[in-house]
Amino acid sequence: MNTWIRSRLCLLVVSIAMMAACSEGDPQPQTNANQADRQTAGPPLATGSERSNANAMLAGTAWQLVKIMSMDDRVDEPADRSLYTLVFGADGNVSLRADCNRGTGTWTSESAGQLGFGPLATTRAMCPPGSLFDRYIAQFEWVRSYIIKDGHLFLATMADGSIIEFEPMPGE
Repeated sequence: MNTWIRSRLCLLVVSIAMMAACSEGDPQPQTNANQADRQTAGPPLATGSERSNANAMLAGTAWQLVKIMSMDDRVDEPADRSLYTLVFGADGNVSLRADCNRGTGTWTSESAGQLGFGPLATTRAMCPPGSLFDRYIAQFEWVRSYIIKDGHLFLATMADGSIIEFEPMPGE
């Protein structure tokens, strides 16, 4: 991956992380004991209206995969974007297509910029060589944040720093 693309990818990861951090907000100073409590207690819960606004950003949208970019310079792009889709239901359910397989699960967004997926149930048909099924499905467990920029959806994972880029499905 050339230096320009790598620097843009790093900038995107930092931007997503900053958005997620800013959206949590905690006006109280942190003590060591308070930090330990937060680590076990999880992020502060959003109010109903904050959750509604965050969910409204994604609810009812449908996307297709553009590429999966990893910090180790690996970039995976599907030969046919329409074979890798992600549809956010207004009811908190998500459906997806992963090459020759289909899947369902749940999604939550406690505040703008934050995103998590529940366990996904997928079919397990043997897809043709070159399929991104395994790589694509493995990302959702680690997604923690998102940003919509220039009409594209970018999901950021926590584990290996991958960025998954989607574009709107045709007709959306």
